[in-house]
Amino acid sequence: MSTIEFYNKLDDLSKPLNSFAYNLTKNSEDAEDLYQETAFRALTNKEKFRPGTNFKAWMFTIMKNIFINNYRKKIKRNTVIDSTDNLFYINSGSVQISNQADANILMAELENMIKSLDPSIMKPFLLHYEGFKYQEIADELDIPLGTVKSRIFFARKELKEKILAHYGDIYTVRAKLSA
Repeated sequence: MSTIEFYNKLDDLSKPLNSFAYNLTKNSEDAEDLYQETAFRALTNKEKFRPGTNFKAWMFTIMKNIFINNYRKKIKRNTVIDSTDNLFYINSGSVQISNQADANILMAELENMIKSLDPSIMKPFLLHYEGFKYQEIADELDIPLGTVKSRIFFARKELKEKILAHYGDIYTVRAKLSA
């Protein structure tokens, strides 16, 4: 096979090879690198291609083998061999352990804000927060339904003011709670 024929066949396969590379890597930049590496290897080893055999299969095999070799290299690079007596390097704490400390502190601060409310509005608010309906709260505290609703409203209003005074922005607090 002449060099021009080889280049033409390689050019005809560029789109299928790029698609195959993307299917292997799932990343367009890595797929482009894999395609270029495959084309380079094919060009440097074009004398190893036997005319009369399937050129497309030869190219896809080269690409697949390059991908597998790169994958194995990446895995070996990430493998840590620790020859210390007590596996000091592996157990050195390089892995971060996530916890909810920020959220716990925030919740404790919010609970303190609720406890600092006037008892006349705190009690209906807490009952409503626990899931009681307005009428159940009214019956429990032996006060009118409208009074329950207004006390819960005033408790919410006062809590919003305290949160804004302490944190500056309600959306900041929501972001911290959801993190």
